Amino acid sequence: MLFVAESAKAKISEIRSTESLGDDFFVRVSVTSGGCSGLSYKMDFDNEEQPNDQVFEDNGVRVVTDLKSFLYLCNSTLEFSGGLNGKGFFFNNPNAARECGCGESFAV
Repeated sequence: MLFVAESAKAKISEIRSTESLGDDFFVRVSVTSGGCSGLSYKMDFDNEEQPNDQVFEDNGVRVVTDLKSFLYLCNSTLEFSGGLNGKGFFFNNPNAARECGCGESFAV
């Protein structure tokens, strides 16, 4: 399962409204190679599911990821932190053994 915190839900709703994204758009998250610690998160809006996509809905937000990324993201929570010292969107990932100092990448 992938979870969506209330803070992320509010920001996603704001972006959907600002960008005029219809109900057919969902949040796509994935894990890619790169970053200080070896793996990085990627997040975008999409409206086309792919074969082998894993689809979750939490807190009224539909989140889709590919099967390989799900192995790294299982039981993670998408969160949002704003303000001067905010991180923006980030994952609270129980599978990450370590994260880089900037919080942009992780290792398992």
